[in-house]
Amino acid sequence: MEEKKSIFNIFTKILLAMLAVSIVPVLGVWFFNYQSATENSSKQVDERLSAYAKNLSKEVDGWLDMNRRMLTQNAALSDIRSMRSMQQDPVLKSITDTYGWTYLAFTVAPDSAGTNIGRSDGNPTVLYGDREYFQQVMRGQSFGKQVLVGRTTNRPALILSTGIRADNHQLRGVLAIAMHLDDISRSVASARIGNSGFAFLLDEAGQVIAHPSDEFTSTRKDLSDHPAFQATGRSDGSIIFSDEGGGKTIAFTHRTEDGWVVVAQQPYAEAYAALRELNRTSFTLLLVAVVMGLVVALLFSRQLSLPIRQLTNVADRLSKGQMDVTVSGLDRGDEIGALARAIDRLGTSIKYAMERARKAKQGTS
Repeated sequence: MEEKKSIFNIFTKILLAMLAVSIVPVLGVWFFNYQSATENSSKQVDERLSAYAKNLSKEVDGWLDMNRRMLTQNAALSDIRSMRSMQQDPVLKSITDTYGWTYLAFTVAPDSAGTNIGRSDGNPTVLYGDREYFQQVMRGQSFGKQVLVGRTTNRPALILSTGIRADNHQLRGVLAIAMHLDDISRSVASARIGNSGFAFLLDEAGQVIAHPSDEFTSTRKDLSDHPAFQATGRSDGSIIFSDEGGGKTIAFTHRTEDGWVVVAQQPYAEAYAALRELNRTSFTLLLVAVVMGLVVALLFSRQLSLPIRQLTNVADRLSKGQMDVTVSGLDRGDEIGALARAIDRLGTSIKYAMERARKAKQGTS
């Protein structure tokens, strides 16, 4: 009968079994840890950028709320409600003197031209009918606001306005204050996220209100095509995009109560540097574990399969009548020792049987 040979010998089978037992669990643990580390790192990055964006948003909201409260209080003063410049001017001057970030306080008559009545700077009166902050109050809004290049300073400025009303709530005029963006810009521009991350503030149209770049702030650069700004149309949250240099950037956006957009962004590679280092270390440990597992599996597979191959060779020689064999492993206390002793007894039995057969043959001859 032709001997049937297996594709995998005993050594290969033992080796594969030991590798499956030793390395597969290690790979499973590594993969689970990798997934967990990736999720945790992503969560931490999102939380860090979210905290920057939301904290800056709260700061902007608080700053605007404080100035609106100041406007409301002053708009209720009898001198302001008089709508006479002689009575209004001293109050308007006290506003700019008290609140150092305001460079102009003024009132406007509720006519279509937006006739300027009182001013804090003593300059000649002008017309403000084309200004959005004036039109917003005239349309019935409690407050108006607009970021523009101020006529007085020729620099980007924020104008806040509110209505001046009589006792019967009839609109008598508009009180407005003009402020430099320095205070907001300073808070936003000073935010540093890691080594090279930063934040910036955009208005509803995507034009810069505050940015680390003085050029962007002074020119009110249009960033309406910025991926993070465009993503705010859906909801607050993180977004990953390619910057102008082709590098990946992760950003988190948050809208203020007034609809402005705070963007906190950081290079992707920097944000996930800790994760990459962790993965590099864990992969190195995985590689060491796999190599060690392979070495141990090879040694044990050889140690286990060698006696079995030796006993198989002895049994094969005995089956061919070769009695001059030495059975090893007789003193072992395991299954291989039991097999060795069984083969040794088999060999002895074969010798006796062959001896009896030889004597029987001689007796009949």
